[in-house]
Amino acid sequence: MDRTGMAIPILVTDNAMLADPSLLSGLESVHAEDEPALDFAHRMVAQGRADACVAGAVYTTADVLRSALRNIGLAPNVRVASSAFYMVVTPGTGLAEVLTFTDCAVVPYPTAENLADIALAAAHDRQLIVGDEPRVALLSFSTHGSAKGPSVDVVREAVAIIRERAPDLAVDGELQGDAALAPSVAARKSPSSPVAGRANVLVFPSLDAGNIAYKLVQRVGGVQALGPILQGFAHPVADLSRGADREDIINVAAIAALQSAG
Repeated sequence: MDRTGMAIPILVTDNAMLADPSLLSGLESVHAEDEPALDFAHRMVAQGRADACVAGAVYTTADVLRSALRNIGLAPNVRVASSAFYMVVTPGTGLAEVLTFTDCAVVPYPTAENLADIALAAAHDRQLIVGDEPRVALLSFSTHGSAKGPSVDVVREAVAIIRERAPDLAVDGELQGDAALAPSVAARKSPSSPVAGRANVLVFPSLDAGNIAYKLVQRVGGVQALGPILQGFAHPVADLSRGADREDIINVAAIAALQSAG
């Protein structure tokens, strides 16, 4: 067990020079002699020899995704891998303490089926990571027919798919951002919605919208962004920024441990 008590870390390396020093420091180490460490680590997870994999400090996101898809694969009934950021909101804002933003890093232009997969994966992982009831809002520039456009139609179709696949999930769309989060706005724009005004999972209609939103909220709003957390895989897979520091690695590893508990 590591000093935080949350997991037993295993260092997988294809550099023999790192294996022995890690053992001397008390860290369990595995030397991948004949293949990339990333593939070896993902296969350990697939085989049940490890519960989750945290990688990315020395690999690109594309490398991590390709290896995870090749060696672990997607969860049943999931057609696309995606990601989420867990946005830790400043107390006193009246919002949920943690908001899930998805997808902000993987799928550029999701179809209705993609959006449904993204929303369902985010709701599933939120229950494991945050521990509360997911309330899912599929966002748009329109609220329940206030505007028209191809992207609005995609969001509406995605909501219909989600309701068919998960009839007990609290979900609604299409909703504008203020209608999803502000009770006073929701009361005017969507008074009968099961999630408007209190959504905690925000599903963006495109990668453009999601990536821009999380970075603006992080930089302008001072919100802590944890992620990207990969979702939709058969076993937990985590991707770090190549600029990740020690705290980033610890936070992402903690989330991966919570995902594996489910």
